[in-house]
Formats: sequence, C-alpha cells, structure tokens
Amino acid sequence: MKIELNLTLEQPFKLTVFLEESKSLSEKEMRILLVEIVRQNMVKDNAIKHLLKNPNA
Repeated sequence: MKIELNLTLEQPFKLTVFLEESKSLSEKEMRILLVEIVRQNMVKDNAIKHLLKNPNA
C-alpha cells in the first residue's frame, strides 16, 4: 500500500496565508501560537494512535 504524503492543492495556499498573517505577530504571540500548534499536533497523534489500536471505536 502506497501512502501519498504530499500536500493537497489547497494546503500550500493556506500556508502562504498563514505566513503572511504571522508577520504581524509579536515574538510572544508567535511563541504562544507555536505551543498551541504543537499541542494540537499531539492531540491529533493521540487520536490516530487510538484509532489504529481500536479500529472499531
């Protein structure tokens, strides 16, 4: 089974928008945003692990 790990057509656009919007953030705001992004990524990882262990959940 081959899994595609590329971005969708829309995702590079979203990244560009995020980059432009992030330019107006202070260093403190950027740090807060980074911590929140890492937290959300951890939650996503936990959800994926749970679904892999419990496929019928």
